[in-house]
Amino acid sequence: MNAPENAPIPNRAETLRVLRLMGDYLPMLMLAGDADGYGSRWTIDGQPIQPAIATYLMKFNFVADSGATELGARKLALTEAGARFRTAGLDWWASLSLLEKLKIVVFG
Repeated sequence: MNAPENAPIPNRAETLRVLRLMGDYLPMLMLAGDADGYGSRWTIDGQPIQPAIATYLMKFNFVADSGATELGARKLALTEAGARFRTAGLDWWASLSLLEKLKIVVFG
């Protein structure tokens, strides 16, 4: 799973889990609250997303604002680049051995 411009991917296994959950249909919700505009909490289907992962996906334009919910949360959907990143990540994960996967889950 290659990061753009060799930027380190935060918690690679967890980032890939987030991308899997988002798929083509399930948006990430951003509950606004911080002064910098990124929000203070992110969720997918009610499950919290680590701020480092959410900001990484936004910083590299893997997710984009796709509107607001009825309660004011912002919906973030995968962009075309995000879908390619997810596909590359799934291919990368499938190429790993069980031991390599275990090391990545445990040590990041």
